[in-house]
Amino acid sequence: MKRLFGYKARLRGLGSRHSLLPAACGLLLLLAAFLPAHADTYSLIVSGLGGEPEYDQKFREQATTLAEAAHTLTGDASKAVALVAQQADRNSVRRELRALAAKAGPDDAVIVTLIGHGSFDGEEYRFNLPGPDLTATELGALFDQLRANHQLIVNATSASGAVIERWKSERRIVITATKNGGERTATKFATYWVQALAKPDADINKDEIVTVAEAFDFASRRVAGEFESDKSLATEHARLEGPGADGFQVARFGVAARVTADPELNELFAQRVRLERDLDGVKQRRQALAEDAYYNELEGVLVRIASLQRQIDARQAVQP
Repeated sequence: MKRLFGYKARLRGLGSRHSLLPAACGLLLLLAAFLPAHADTYSLIVSGLGGEPEYDQKFREQATTLAEAAHTLTGDASKAVALVAQQADRNSVRRELRALAAKAGPDDAVIVTLIGHGSFDGEEYRFNLPGPDLTATELGALFDQLRANHQLIVNATSASGAVIERWKSERRIVITATKNGGERTATKFATYWVQALAKPDADINKDEIVTVAEAFDFASRRVAGEFESDKSLATEHARLEGPGADGFQVARFGVAARVTADPELNELFAQRVRLERDLDGVKQRRQALAEDAYYNELEGVLVRIASLQRQIDARQAVQP
C-alpha cells in the first residue's frame, strides 16, 4: 500500500475520527479497493427466572430492549438471539452457546448477557433457569469453546461476582453486577446497563458509539447514585475485568445505526459499522505498532471505508 499511495504524510497530520475520515475519504474516492470478509458481532441474551410476576415482567422487558439494541449493533436480526422465560432453559442456553462457538470466528465479536437471579453457596454460582440451573463451571466451559477473540460476558444477576475468576480470559471482558458471591440481593445494574445500550446518554464523547467502558461507567454511576439518593447501604458493586473495554462497541446511534427498507443498503451500513470498528482497533494498537505498520494498517481500512462509502452513496442515489 505504501508504494501505491503517497499520502501517508497527510494521514499523520490527522487526529480524531471526525477529522480523519472526511479528509482520508476525500483522498481515496478515486481508488478502487475490494471488500474482504469482515468481522461480525453476535449477541446472545438470556433472561432467567424472575420468581415473582414483577421480576418476570422486568426481566422480559430488559431482554426485549437489549435484543433491539443488539439488532441495531449487529445489523442482522439472525445474529441477535434472545432466550426469555420458559425458552431460557438449560438445554436451550447450551445449544445457543454451542451455535455461537460454531458460527463466530476468531475475528468476530460475541456478546453474552445474563439477566435474572443468581445464587452462590460458597463454592458454586448458579444462574437460575426454568428446570435445572446452569453453574458457573458449566457456563465457563461453554464460553471457553468460543473462538471469537473479542468476547464480552455481562452477568447482571445477584451473586454474579462469584464468576469473575472462573470466567476471565485474555480474550474476554467479564462484567458482573456484584463484586463477589456474597452480594445476593436482586441487582439494579441490569436496569442501567439496558439504558446505556438503548439511549445515547452513556455516549460520553458524543461519537454515536457506546463502548463497554462507557456503558459500564454509566451503569455503575447510576446504581451508586440510586443508593445515595435513597440514603441506603449499597448492596451491589459492579466489576469489570478484561482488556479492550474502551474499544469494544456495544451500541450505535445516529447514521451508523440506520436501518432502511432496503436489505442491500442495510448490509452496506452494517459493513461500514464493522469497518469503523476495525479503524478503532488499529488506532488502539497505535503504541504497539511501528510507525510504518500503523499507517499501513490505517491506510488499508480507510481505503475500504472510502470504497464502501461510494457504494452506499450510489445505492442511496437510486432510492425512491
